[in-house]
Amino acid sequence: MTPARVSSRPYLLTLIVWLVAALALGASGRLQELRPPVPQLVLVGLAAAVILGAVVGGNFRSWLFGLGYRQLVAFHLLRFVGAYFLVLYARGELPFAFAVPGGWGDIAVAVWALVLVLLVPRLEARTGVVAAWNAAGLLDILFTVATASRLAYANPDSMSPLLRLPLSLLPTFLVPLIIATHVIVFWRLWVERF
Repeated sequence: MTPARVSSRPYLLTLIVWLVAALALGASGRLQELRPPVPQLVLVGLAAAVILGAVVGGNFRSWLFGLGYRQLVAFHLLRFVGAYFLVLYARGELPFAFAVPGGWGDIAVAVWALVLVLLVPRLEARTGVVAAWNAAGLLDILFTVATASRLAYANPDSMSPLLRLPLSLLPTFLVPLIIATHVIVFWRLWVERF
């Protein structure tokens, strides 16, 4: 099945508006007032909205399916943000249980993404490699989100850097997109296999 070509403009504009809204929310300081489970519900709700949009929105789904695996994997290079978790841990601003496993996990997924993007020819035909990376990346982000949630429930202040800029963009923008793209990659792999 060859997906129809759909203009990227409305979806890129939506991403820009979403990013600006997430920046404004983070800058307002209102996000810091939220206590569990509200930040977790925001993250899950945003990821679900993207996935639901892909399920019910024919043009959006066609646009997503028109993107190459290289483009979808390249988005995950943003996961090098995990290095900042390690910096914040070293400064005593994030707990070890979140920053070190989450930071190194994100770095590993980002390095693997970099290898796929730069060194693997014909990535579209290498679905096994894409599936392996995607499974590892999804498990890593779900583990990191679960750990952050567990720690936030036990001590909301321990995870407060995630509710201030620049890290407030994680629950309000980046992590929902990371989760959604992993789900979409699995969906595409499934559809293209059958």
